[in-house]
Amino acid sequence: MAEVLRLADEIGPDRLSTTDVARAVGLSQPAIFRHFPTKGALWLAVAEHIANRLQGSWAEAEAAGPKARLRALIGAQLSAISETPALPSILFSRELQVDNQALRDVFRRLLGAFQGRLVAAIRDMQAAGDLRSDVSAEDVAILLTALVQGVAIRWTLGARGFLLVPEGLRLFEVQLALLTAQEDVSDEEST
Repeated sequence: MAEVLRLADEIGPDRLSTTDVARAVGLSQPAIFRHFPTKGALWLAVAEHIANRLQGSWAEAEAAGPKARLRALIGAQLSAISETPALPSILFSRELQVDNQALRDVFRRLLGAFQGRLVAAIRDMQAAGDLRSDVSAEDVAILLTALVQGVAIRWTLGARGFLLVPEGLRLFEVQLALLTAQEDVSDEEST
């Protein structure tokens, strides 16, 4: 799987052929098809590999308190992208968007599971009074997911000219500060 991801980063997921994969791993193209009957099946195996890695990272984040858990979940996503730079390209590839419904389904389920974990941590922070409760936990999860996606796209388009994880976590802290529960300023001004 590592070679497929490396090649996807190098030449792009849409240009990647089974011949490229076979050459990189030292097999013949027919040997690749003995393991994966179609190119779509190969991509599905790659997606499952990514899913297992992400779910393992998320599970490690679960032991912390709500804020640390939320930060760890965001950090896990950023780390996965940093360690597997082909991820943004795969997510926006024709292979995912048009050609391979099963691949799209894996990533859709992953996104839903990630957002579910974010929502749980956000609700815990809201219940503790650490985050504003006038914004739904689901909307906060979408904002945080968009933050990860946005910084990843900026990182990719910027030729990876900055450290993704520190930059993403810095922006996470900014976003969290904007969502932190604060006393109503209008009540203070009226006294």
